[in-house]
Amino acid sequence: MNKFRNLSASDKSFDIINTVILIFLLLVAAYPLYFVIIASISDPKLVTSGKVLLFPKSFNLKGYKEVLKYAPIWRGYANTIVYTVLFTVVSVMVCLLSGYSLAQKKLPGKKVITAFFIFTMFFNGGLIPTYLIMKQIGLYGKTIIIILMGAVSVTNIIISRTFIKNTIPYELFEAASVDGCSHTAFFFRIVMPISKALIAVLVLFAAVGQWNSWFNAMIYLREENQMPLQMVLRDLIVNQSAMSMASDTAGMGGDAAAQVYLVEAMRYAVIIVSTLPIMCIYPFVQKYFVKGIMIGSVKG
Repeated sequence: MNKFRNLSASDKSFDIINTVILIFLLLVAAYPLYFVIIASISDPKLVTSGKVLLFPKSFNLKGYKEVLKYAPIWRGYANTIVYTVLFTVVSVMVCLLSGYSLAQKKLPGKKVITAFFIFTMFFNGGLIPTYLIMKQIGLYGKTIIIILMGAVSVTNIIISRTFIKNTIPYELFEAASVDGCSHTAFFFRIVMPISKALIAVLVLFAAVGQWNSWFNAMIYLREENQMPLQMVLRDLIVNQSAMSMASDTAGMGGDAAAQVYLVEAMRYAVIIVSTLPIMCIYPFVQKYFVKGIMIGSVKG
């Protein structure tokens, strides 16, 4: 408070305006999530009629009960966990190895390779050519395509290269090579233990991105038992077939109005169920996102 009193009138006005703007932006960003939470525990009739705005009304957990009994939710959870774990392992190793290679002074054609990587950040082959290639090489309809597609992130490669280049001097490898240390041994015994912060950032980026991913599954997978959780969520929120799903789950027969209300309750509940792991983990690992931005801030 004393520090605030010592500020000039213009500085005080600037701080007040900034605070008001930031609070407004926080409310704009947080309210949709808050509304989903209160809507998921309110009577769906009141939610549909627009009577639930700030506080939950007529406490109701029927949406959660039906979601927990809905088999595709658990199958989607299992698929998403498998996809996320395997994708994260592949992505982190590829990006670390690529970043380590590009950080080496004596790598032949390093500038050309880096330019080629950066080129792909601005231009790509497009959806249709990629789809045709996936079919030709036999990956269409295979779950491995979810693990491989997008595993090579140029942004993460640049972050890895920058971190390794600025943190681990090349002279350290030269000293280790005198004792007969190869690049492989140096990478696994020295680079990886030193790069724990970098690995945490890459794991975070890859895991969060894959957990929220649904587009590749929609385009390249065919079987319902292959679909990740986000595709199940999309079907419940977007597709009109959600009504028949709710009817089958609840055994409501031809009561159309009750089906509509149940679907509304399920939609809000499934959003919470699907995002709950990220909501619980993110507050504890948010600092690594900030560190990741700082690691990649110098692209030299």
